Amino acid sequence: MVPGGRFSRQQLANNRPRGPIKEDFRRFGLAASECDFMSIDCLSAECISVTPSNCGGGSVSHSTTTIQVRAHRNQPTTATSDWNNGMNKELITERLFQLLISGERDSARKMVDEVLDLGATHEEMTTEFFWPLMEMVETLFRNDQITTIAHRYATRLLRAFVDQAQANYTQKSRRNKKVCMFCGPTEGDELSAQIVADLAEADGYEVYFAGGGVANDEILAEVGEQNPDVLLMFAAAPSDCPQIRELIDTIKEIGACGQTQFVVGGGVFNRAPGLAEEIGADLWATTPTELLARLEQEPQRRAPEDQRTVGRSRRDGRMAA
Repeated sequence: MVPGGRFSRQQLANNRPRGPIKEDFRRFGLAASECDFMSIDCLSAECISVTPSNCGGGSVSHSTTTIQVRAHRNQPTTATSDWNNGMNKELITERLFQLLISGERDSARKMVDEVLDLGATHEEMTTEFFWPLMEMVETLFRNDQITTIAHRYATRLLRAFVDQAQANYTQKSRRNKKVCMFCGPTEGDELSAQIVADLAEADGYEVYFAGGGVANDEILAEVGEQNPDVLLMFAAAPSDCPQIRELIDTIKEIGACGQTQFVVGGGVFNRAPGLAEEIGADLWATTPTELLARLEQEPQRRAPEDQRTVGRSRRDGRMAA
């Protein structure tokens, strides 16, 4: 690493993936036509030992550490079995991360296409890869461990992948429930929230997503007009928390939208456990998958009066006055 903990250009070049997943197997003489190249028990980008079964036998080692890989030929497989049993997700995440932060658009697209060809759905691509990669990029950038250029490369590529995935999501039956959604001000915040908005819409919700940087009075007016079932503040920045707390207080105090559930998640709420409860949120989640599950399972959950702690004395003083 260079001073400050960032990855240098040379390190990125040295660790850059050598090509799409298939190429690793071709280097060891295992053509895709000869065996099911993605039936992997364990695989590292730098340390590989291949032990083919029904592919001619033998083994090939690379580097000093032996990592076992088994390839099977002529065994009946389905897209589901390939996806669930045949893929090392950590390897794919690591390699796709390197492509993202180095801005290698074409190679990244090819890698995404290969994973989809193995049977992953577009929803799974988002929840299993794009979301974790986005969190990884944001964490490293926040800790000054990757450069601004690397962050921009990755964010823009991920946004393109998320947009493409959304167009292919399976749309479930409509729930007749409305979600008004806002987020933090940064590009990373908006990408996180967009992932949630797209998945929620595919899950049957009617979603109104305005992004970040919207003033409380405008949010309050929109909530009053839309009367949503859920007001979702996702991927908020620390500076947004006082506004979110004030917004929840105001809506509750004036008695508007009595059925609306106040939900938060992502961003600062993932980094500060307990904060969501303390500001008076009814529901919270750390990932899109968890959020959708909780929205479905706990639609009636509301924060008890004694849950709220942050700013409580000031609120009590206003109510007494």
